Amino acid sequence: MAATADTFKYELEVDGAVVFRGVTSDLQRRESEHRERWPEGTVVKIGRRTTRAAALAWLRRQEARGDRIATD
Repeated sequence: MAATADTFKYELEVDGAVVFRGVTSDLQRRESEHRERWPEGTVVKIGRRTTRAAALAWLRRQEARGDRIATD
C-alpha cells in the first residue's frame, strides 16, 4: 500500500529571511502557531504535499546543513 501524501514542507520567513523550516499536515494552523513568536512571519509552502517520510527526509537534510527545524 502506498503512503499518503499528507504532509507539507515549509519555511517561515520574517522580513524576507528564512528563520525556520519544518513539516506539518496543516499549514494554516502552523502559521498561526508561529505568529505567537514571529507576528510578522509568513509560512511559505515548499513544493507539493508529500508523504510524512519524504518530508522528514527533506527536514533531516536541512538539519544537516545547520538550519533550524521543527515537526508537529
